[in-house]
Amino acid sequence: MKILVAGDFCPQYRVAELFEKGDFAAVLGEVKPSIEQADYSIVNFECPITKGGESPIEKCGPNLQCSESGMDAVKWAGFNCVTLANNHFLDYGEAGVANTLDACQKYGIDVVGGGRNLQEAARILYKEINGQTLAVINCCEHEFSIATKNTAGSNPLNPIQQYYAIQEAKLNADYVLVIVHGGHEHYQLPSPRMQETYRFFIDAGADAVVNHHQHCFSGYEVFQGKPIFYGLGNFCFDEKGSNNSIWNEGYMLLLNFAESVHFCIQPYNQCSNNALIKILPKNSFDSVIDSLNHIITDNLRLSKETKKYYTKTSIAYSSIFEPIFNRYYFGMKQRGWLPSFICKRRKLIATNYICCESHRDKLLFNLTTKD
Repeated sequence: MKILVAGDFCPQYRVAELFEKGDFAAVLGEVKPSIEQADYSIVNFECPITKGGESPIEKCGPNLQCSESGMDAVKWAGFNCVTLANNHFLDYGEAGVANTLDACQKYGIDVVGGGRNLQEAARILYKEINGQTLAVINCCEHEFSIATKNTAGSNPLNPIQQYYAIQEAKLNADYVLVIVHGGHEHYQLPSPRMQETYRFFIDAGADAVVNHHQHCFSGYEVFQGKPIFYGLGNFCFDEKGSNNSIWNEGYMLLLNFAESVHFCIQPYNQCSNNALIKILPKNSFDSVIDSLNHIITDNLRLSKETKKYYTKTSIAYSSIFEPIFNRYYFGMKQRGWLPSFICKRRKLIATNYICCESHRDKLLFNLTTKD
């Protein structure tokens, strides 16, 4: 069976205007044949559907949304399924979740990774394709979109729960595909923690693991004979001021499940000089991906590159523990004009609260409990 997986889909700006007019071909016309040639096609629906009147939730980062024309476009392009485990699915609360799920049902689009409660969001999707059964498990890292026992949202990344899901899926399906939404935005490598987790999913019985979220494509590796793709890039995500950058580059992944798992990628450039997702030659990203793959398969190099990236971004993260946190203070810290006001003992306490699971449980409870 041939399964196509695409990255983040969020119709904004130029794309949204074209979709409202019903001009789906101006955006999706070139990729539609590739999507339709697969036996089953999946895309990450990165924003909830709103109809007017829904309130955005309180969170860090933007609250994304689109109209029902976004789901209409997904159907027109030939996608069969949307993954809903991502950091924006709950951006407009339970009303946005309900609108999105209702639209999926209206257009005959399968869903996985999101629901009206955690049990629904964590449900494995089973699909009969050419006489065989595919199981799809979808989860995302913890941000502001996570479902709970009684509230709507996305299925959280939890290796213990995903292990049980993979074990269940292996009993009921011929192939198991795990799709994760996570990683560092605008960074083209996985962290060692991501690699360890995704390799564990292969050890647990997954036949392939695919990741998206970073707004740029990454490389891949074949682990125990099974592929792990660490980032597909944006599929359709218009952004003002972004042209011909890693934001605009991505690839669709075609997985061919048989006695062994074969794969190929289809590069494209999206929402750059215009709203079109433009198909590129299949070897367009080969040199970049080869370089990324050499790092990914070398544990020491991956660790060094990750530390280098963390060092580069350290000020933004350490500043949140300072007594003052605003753009003026942050700007002065970046320029080295201010010292840290956090004493060594406070750093040790913060490190312990974050690293120790029991302390972190209490810290998260206190941070997330409303006053």
